[in-house]
Amino acid sequence: MKKLKSIFIVWIAIYPTITVIQYFFGEILSELPLAIRTLILTGVLVPSMVYILIPFWTKVFSK
Repeated sequence: MKKLKSIFIVWIAIYPTITVIQYFFGEILSELPLAIRTLILTGVLVPSMVYILIPFWTKVFSK
């Protein structure tokens, strides 16, 4: 059950973040090559996941 909870926490952090990034920067990013888009997206997503989103959602669901 712990793994399932971890999967849910990661998903609930990643999905909205990617959606927001695509909503606000999708047109700009779509003009870039795929490798650069992926580099930018992961460059924003990974640090925000590690330092902000995963700790936040872990606290929310630990209660």
